[in-house]
This record gives sequence, structure tokens and C-alpha cells, in this order.
Amino acid sequence: QVQFVESGGGLVHTGGSLRLSCAASGRTFSISAMGWFRQAPGKEREYVASINWSGNTYYTESNQGRFTISRDNAKNAVYLQMSSLKPEDTAVYYCSADSAALRLPDAVRPSWWDYWGQGTQVTVSS
Repeated sequence: QVQFVESGGGLVHTGGSLRLSCAASGRTFSISAMGWFRQAPGKEREYVASINWSGNTYYTESNQGRFTISRDNAKNAVYLQMSSLKPEDTAVYYCSADSAALRLPDAVRPSWWDYWGQGTQVTVSS
């Protein structure tokens, strides 16, 4: 199994920035792709971005340019730098990992991902 420690969520005003961090432990040798999803109240879990071991990154069109995903393979960690935040970005953000080098469009489906963090709340006030 893989366990995660997520941090960096919080309350920010519109236009502000946050950096989320997620550190994995356990069977980390099995991890290839790492990513971020989010889930707002009453909505389905939504793909945000992902990155493979090689450093290839993937984003949704709406997040491209505002969000930057990165990883530190030596630390088994993934990060999400978010800027120009909007109230509609308010959600619980979940770190994810998988043993496959997931790419779009497969990566957008939560069912493809093996491991999940506990989530961190991001609230953007207007």
C-alpha cells in the first residue's frame, strides 16, 4: 500500500495563490504517475493535473496556465502550484498515484488511479 501526507490547503482570496504538497510513503517503488483531483460539494471528483515519472505533465484546458504540477522523485512527492485562484476552484483536493504511466484521456478518470490521499481543503473567497 501507499500512504500520503497532504498539506498546503487553506483559505485564500480571489486571485491568490496556494501550493499543495503530497508526500508518499510505503510501496512507493510501485508509483509511476502522480496527480491531483478535486471535489466540490455535490459534485463528482474532477481531474486537475498529473505527472509521470519521466516528468511529462497533463492538465485540463481550464487549469492550463494557472496550475503547475511538479514532482520530486527522490522524495516521492508531488506538488501543485495554483495561482489566479477563483471561487470555483474551491474544493477538497486529493493527491493520487498509480503504477501505470497514465496519460490523457485515461488519467481524467478516478477509476484508473490506484491510490488516494485523504484530501486537503482549498477555499477561495470572493
